[in-house]
Amino acid sequence: MRWLLAGCCGLALINISVAMLITQKPRFYGVKPKRNVGIYCLFSKKIPQATVQWYKADKYNSQKKKIEAGEQFVFHSSNLTQNILLFIHRLQINDAGVYFCKLNNTWGPGTAVQVGKPLDVTKALYRTKMKDALIILQGLVLAVFIAALLLHKRHLLEKTDIIYEEPETDHIYEGLAIETCGGDLYEDLCVYAQPEDAEAPWE
Repeated sequence: MRWLLAGCCGLALINISVAMLITQKPRFYGVKPKRNVGIYCLFSKKIPQATVQWYKADKYNSQKKKIEAGEQFVFHSSNLTQNILLFIHRLQINDAGVYFCKLNNTWGPGTAVQVGKPLDVTKALYRTKMKDALIILQGLVLAVFIAALLLHKRHLLEKTDIIYEEPETDHIYEGLAIETCGGDLYEDLCVYAQPEDAEAPWE
């Protein structure tokens, strides 16, 4: 059992050493278009008469395509290793991706290259102003909507008050008030209570 465990640990260490055999520098580039970049493929052990192959993928886990030397992609060699450096001239937007070096069926960890679009200050300011205007317009529309909702609610409440308005209270004694004609109530009753053919005192 011990020998089996030791063998498994030894295989794990061998796999780790193989995986760490190749490194790439740098691991990330973030540049503007028309810039030149270089990617190095380095090894932990010296391997004489080795030739490095370079590949490009859109993402880390996507399919890799082999890079051929040309005007844009140039390979440089050292004394022991061929194509140890990948030099990319005048990067374009479509050159963004992940670049891998490969040696003896062993892949490098990859170098991510991002190419940012050039910034147009005029367009950026225009978009900023448009966003501000849209925010203000949205605020005004929201205020109008809330005001219309409140007015509609108030109108409905007024209608409800009109329908359920209480009737006015009837006055039972309305019309029964006795006119006093500017005099005392009981003192002047005798003057008005005389018969029509009776002569007035001053006649």
